[in-house]
Amino acid sequence: MLSRLTRRQKAAGLAVPVAALLATAGFAPLPFSVAQPGMTADVLGENKGEQVITISGAPVRETGGQLRMTTIEATSPDTRVGLPDVIDSWFSTDRAVMPRDSVYPSGDSVTEIEQYNREQMEASQDEATRAALNYLDREDDGIQVTLELADVGGPSAGLLFSLGIVDKLNGDGSGGDLTGGRVVAGTGTIDEDGTVGPVGGVPLKTQAARRDGATVFLVPRDECSDARAELPEGLRLVPVTTLKGAVDALVALEQGTGEVPSC
Repeated sequence: MLSRLTRRQKAAGLAVPVAALLATAGFAPLPFSVAQPGMTADVLGENKGEQVITISGAPVRETGGQLRMTTIEATSPDTRVGLPDVIDSWFSTDRAVMPRDSVYPSGDSVTEIEQYNREQMEASQDEATRAALNYLDREDDGIQVTLELADVGGPSAGLLFSLGIVDKLNGDGSGGDLTGGRVVAGTGTIDEDGTVGPVGGVPLKTQAARRDGATVFLVPRDECSDARAELPEGLRLVPVTTLKGAVDALVALEQGTGEVPSC
């Protein structure tokens, strides 16, 4: 037999199931990762005792300033993330809750994910080298580039690798450094043709960059709004879509001529 319940009776009837659901969710693992600002590395220098960019077959410039690639540090693929972790991160400016599948490939083991990230990094390094040599019109000069960056996976350092190669081989084209002596940081994938792509986790990367002394941050243009959301004080955003655009912006910033794009 069906009966009509009053609003108060309905609310009372729902209270137990909702409470039970929340209690269960509090202990159940959720499909999220918790991320925070990660390490940064100057691609013009050394990381963990290894030169990041080594070039042979062409003269290499002495460079000034820094070009820092940025990372996020996320909970490992097999880490249990529960509702308390998610709620706590929502109220924190230096942590972010991200869908696990946006951080790690879905359905793979930890070993497979680590291998995938290594392969992504290696492919990114190859693309970055080709993009830089193509930009300089030196792809046929027999230049050999070796890139070493320990304990970092994925493709998001591509833009900074390319800029580091350009700076070491050509600087600003007039004898100066691309950095102008500054600490410049950034993120972005790169294709062989020099196209810069989005990466995710930008608000956390800007925090890592500022923490490590950067005053300029190169960001894929499509992620400007994300970068502005929690932009640290003292960090200037420079949006880019291509390697050429990034070089032009840095030269304009260094020489004080031309327009420097902004978000």
